[in-house]
Amino acid sequence: MFQPVISGTGVFTPKEVITNSELVVAFNAYADRFNAENADDIAVGKTPEIGHSSDEFVVAASGIHQRYVMDKKGILDPEVMHPLLRQRDDDEPGIMAEMALDACQKALEQAGCKGEDVDLIICAASNLERAYPAVAIEIQQLLGAGGFAFDMNVACSSATFGIKAAADMIRAGSARRALVVNPEICSGHLEWRDRDCHFIFGDVATATLIECEEDAKGDFFEIISAKCQTQFSNNIRNNNGFLRRSRPDGMKDRRDMQFMQEGRKVFKEVLPIVSKHILVHIAEKGLEAGDLKRLWLHQANKAMNDFIGRKVLGRVPDPGEQPNILQDYANTSSAGSIIAFSKYSQDLEAGDTGVICSFGAGYSVGSVIVRKG
Repeated sequence: MFQPVISGTGVFTPKEVITNSELVVAFNAYADRFNAENADDIAVGKTPEIGHSSDEFVVAASGIHQRYVMDKKGILDPEVMHPLLRQRDDDEPGIMAEMALDACQKALEQAGCKGEDVDLIICAASNLERAYPAVAIEIQQLLGAGGFAFDMNVACSSATFGIKAAADMIRAGSARRALVVNPEICSGHLEWRDRDCHFIFGDVATATLIECEEDAKGDFFEIISAKCQTQFSNNIRNNNGFLRRSRPDGMKDRRDMQFMQEGRKVFKEVLPIVSKHILVHIAEKGLEAGDLKRLWLHQANKAMNDFIGRKVLGRVPDPGEQPNILQDYANTSSAGSIIAFSKYSQDLEAGDTGVICSFGAGYSVGSVIVRKG
């Protein structure tokens, strides 16, 4: 048995930013246009009127102030309201592999490794740009890595589920060094025309390098344990499954082809599951809440994270104990907890323990207990 450790992380951040104010202007322009075009149906109650959004509403509902995206122009065009992502030729790198490559190179550099040192790549993301060939295998080729690679989708828990899979394979000796990569183009499956969710998502890519402790060249976090849990629910759903593309007439306006959620039900049902999951997991390893120096939670909603932090720690978390990054990145699905870990872990000292946790559609929950080496 080998001991897996996290020895490097990397974050690719898109260049384009959309502030709440910019997003609200575009949404309200769309709403006015829609209401004018459907005035007669709205007057007789056949079609609901679309109300305006506001910066204050977005912040109060989510804690988000801005988001990074791969394409700003299409999202902010009231006549388009989705990213305009160029269809690439089959002989050029895909957009997700290109994003992932940047994050992987940063993780490798932090760990003092090269692409050829890697023998396992897991591309774990909530939406993949194609069914096959696997995006992970494309990343493998771009990095010059060996071994094997495969894709994984457990929605917002994809990263922690991927870390567990990689850590288990390293423990068993079937891999020595793995990259778990999370290229998330969440803007491609968000319905930007829906006031209740038009502000939620952003784009990003993260990478986590996991290797045998004896191979680590620098600082690392020992993976004490990883635990996964799933429970079926329709309260978060996307019936399309891939990045938004032009679709035949009759399908393009189907609301269920994009991200959908019953927010209040999710809040009520998911939070107790997540809190209990973390507490049971740490107890299984002989730990108590007071032993945790940090919680790196899925970045979905500030109120959700605040609730989980209080339930797990038994008190209001001190500043820095439960870092949030969604105010800058918005919800980046599986990548959110890894961004938080990457940006807020270097100050921990040897022996400090924390939990990386993600949760989302499925329902799914994944937690990884780590200790600074």
